[in-house]
Amino acid sequence: MRTTKATLCILLILLIVPFLRAGENNRVTLVKAFPNLSFDSPVFFCHSNDGTNRVFVEEQRGVIRVFANDSTASNTEVFLDIDGRVTSGGEMGLLGLAFHPNYSGNGYFYVNYTTTQNGPRRTVISRFSAQGNQADPNSELIILEVAQPFSNHNAGMIDFGGDGYLYISLGDGGSGGDPQNNGQNRTTLLGSLLRIDVDNPAAGLNYGIPVDNPFVGEGGGVREEIFAYGLRNAWRFSIDKESGEIWAGDVGQSAKEEIDLIEKGGNYGWRIMEGFNCFNPSSGCDQTGLTLPIVDHGRNVARSITGGYIYRGQLRPGLVGAYVYGDFETGIIWMLRYENDQVTADSLLLNTNLFISSFGIDGQNELYILDYFAGEIYKFAPTPVTGIDDPNQPELFQLAQNYPNPFNPTTTISYRLGKTSKVELTIYNTAGQKVTTLLDADQQAGDYKLKWHGENSSGQRVASGVYFYKFQADDLIQTRKMILLR
Repeated sequence: MRTTKATLCILLILLIVPFLRAGENNRVTLVKAFPNLSFDSPVFFCHSNDGTNRVFVEEQRGVIRVFANDSTASNTEVFLDIDGRVTSGGEMGLLGLAFHPNYSGNGYFYVNYTTTQNGPRRTVISRFSAQGNQADPNSELIILEVAQPFSNHNAGMIDFGGDGYLYISLGDGGSGGDPQNNGQNRTTLLGSLLRIDVDNPAAGLNYGIPVDNPFVGEGGGVREEIFAYGLRNAWRFSIDKESGEIWAGDVGQSAKEEIDLIEKGGNYGWRIMEGFNCFNPSSGCDQTGLTLPIVDHGRNVARSITGGYIYRGQLRPGLVGAYVYGDFETGIIWMLRYENDQVTADSLLLNTNLFISSFGIDGQNELYILDYFAGEIYKFAPTPVTGIDDPNQPELFQLAQNYPNPFNPTTTISYRLGKTSKVELTIYNTAGQKVTTLLDADQQAGDYKLKWHGENSSGQRVASGVYFYKFQADDLIQTRKMILLR
């Protein structure tokens, strides 16, 4: 173990820390939700909220399939086929689907797709009408079109909030590094989460702008549809129907993948920031007015984050209230708890070989996971009634939020190791400079606490401000923010 003056002040204690609620320590497993069905590049799963117990799967090429939410289902029907209008491939295609809150009365649903038909490449938000299991492809009403300068970073998620408004995620326009700086430009819709009123169109538009949108009346060409901005490519977001919280997985550039809790008017930092790191400029960036992520992950464990949902189902009672999300390339699934503005848990839930294109929920709030290349859909297996752990499942690694936070002069950092690991815990400032290394050692499985006394590696007190602590256990990296107030 490498030691520094600062580490001589560390109190390292082995103890039991209650990171998980009752039932969460049972190993989670997945099962095929519909073993008799497969799909062509599935990118979204949802229900119509009309009491019919149907579910819908969106295929990237431009087809939506409908079928009974029954594990024995053996066939699907084509609900909508707009293959001829959709330009698909790579990050383009039929990407989003949302049913109107009054779908059972009006039959309206909305889609998000990319096209080059009859014009340049663009994102299209459209409304269609349906009866029963058949939508009318000729009923399309184009709500909004947004030019796409490049073929990537189309984002694609749409969803209705509890306020009845339609939320739309748009990426930064593509290429790499946001060359047009769209993320920080509020005169464009790109790089933003939009919020529009599809029920009360304004003059000259097929939608209205809610009067309480954050930039209404600002002028200067600022787009009033914008609800939040500074996003790179929030491929999947979700609106928790119980809390109203908006959670988004924002795909990173080359170093960090992040999870954001979206608030009205928030600037989520891209391209100034990538995760907790400065991006442009690479150091010393001005973070004034920015909202930083809830968590971020390094590229060794996450390469294309897939935002998930707050779990409200019944199959895994111990996960209720936790945000479950994953990664397209690595197949890792995490669970995160965020309570009283603090991350109280963020742990590896499953290490799968799935290419997770999306999560979805059904009418009973059960969670589903889509495997893009295999074309299969998975869900959680029920919690074992015996409570016996499955030895074939991966061990849990967890990093808790430091406590107290803010702090002066000392704070405690707690973490759990599921197996013997090489552990490093390092403190950084907001410029990305290393302040001190609290720990660099091999440790056995267990629960640990470390104290940081607000000192650098030379034993000198550091100034008040925001700091980050990075926890690495073998290949797993997690980062948290803390605030020192002198």
